[in-house]
Order: sequence, then structure tokens, then C-alpha cells
Amino acid sequence: MYRCANCGEPDKNEYGDRAHQCDKCGSWIFVKERPSEKKVLKSD
Repeated sequence: MYRCANCGEPDKNEYGDRAHQCDKCGSWIFVKERPSEKKVLKSD
């Protein structure tokens, strides 16, 4: 899932080989949503 970098609106389009524009503000910049918690790995 991607979100608009300007207004934060989630992108409803499927990503393929074409560029997408935000329906709300018209921005072309999208960021991928990441989990809010950090992944903690233990070393041996």
C-alpha cells in the first residue's frame, strides 16, 4: 500500500508500468507504508 507524500491519502490504484497521480491533491510522489514497530533481532 502506498500513501501520498503531500496529503497522506492512500493510493487506490494498482501499480504497474504507468505512473499514478494522487486523486486528492495531484501529487506524483508516493511513499510505501511501513510497519510502526521496530524489528529486534538477537545476535548469538
